[in-house]
Amino acid sequence: MEQLVKLVVYHAGQCDPRKCTALKLRRHELVRLVPQLKFLPKRAVVLNPFAEIAFSPADRERVEKCGLAALDCSWEHAQKVLQKHVRGTSRCLPVLLAGNPVNFGKPTKLSTAEALAAALYIAGFREEAEKVLSVFKWGHTFIEMNSDRLERYAKAEDSAEIVAIQKDFM
Repeated sequence: MEQLVKLVVYHAGQCDPRKCTALKLRRHELVRLVPQLKFLPKRAVVLNPFAEIAFSPADRERVEKCGLAALDCSWEHAQKVLQKHVRGTSRCLPVLLAGNPVNFGKPTKLSTAEALAAALYIAGFREEAEKVLSVFKWGHTFIEMNSDRLERYAKAEDSAEIVAIQKDFM
């Protein structure tokens, strides 16, 4: 399957390389890593947990044209890293449960791979989402745990509807 969406990850190098999902995705040639925020594509949708607008299917066209970017840095340092100007259009993901072994079952503590897969799924790129997760033994767990949420988020019109759906789950 040819990759439809350009996936880029800012990699801060703050994690254990053996557990880093971004590094594994790069080894499988599914993402391009960049060492500085300034190298993120200018108009890409950037998954940023501190963004004020929720990612929604309305972001599909921008993702398709300009790409999808994730920020791979430790949760402890994320706010400091993200206070800098981040190129692109920042969006936060709606509440999902982590399926990765490090943060299993924790809401919003997604790995970089899970964040990318969630955004792809919500934007209607389901096959690409599954491809991203297929390189991890636990990848299927993320989709299984969040299938109801992901399906409902993927049917939303816009960010406001995503927020309303998210409230239903809480």
